[in-house]
Amino acid sequence: MSNEPQGFEPLSRTSPFTDLLGPIYQKKDPSGLIIGLRVEEKHCNARGIAHGGVLGTLADIAMGYSAAFSTEPPTPIVTASQTMDYVGKAEKGDWVEVYTDVQKVGGSMAFANCYFHVGSKRIARASAVFSVIAS
Repeated sequence: MSNEPQGFEPLSRTSPFTDLLGPIYQKKDPSGLIIGLRVEEKHCNARGIAHGGVLGTLADIAMGYSAAFSTEPPTPIVTASQTMDYVGKAEKGDWVEVYTDVQKVGGSMAFANCYFHVGSKRIARASAVFSVIAS
């Protein structure tokens, strides 16, 4: 039986780090890329809720991938700055979705925001600035 909601598939671009964190899922939507994760025990802190570092990593992945692939060809970027605000929690077994809003991808910098949801509840938000890697 599948662990993710309908329409989600395994993240198309992985790394050794995301493989350790995952499985991470994606869903392409007219509004952009949605990242999803089922909270497992390995994602939880001592209180039994998703560790803030896990959510911070998902934010970096969601915003970075969304900004880079919003252009054709994709723009090579690296994270320069990221902020995160936690207003709720995700517990073991919860399905977390990350929705991203790319503000701008320019010649030297890119900007994005993202919002985390568990069901209809918003649990966090993040914003980031990325440096465009010169070719």
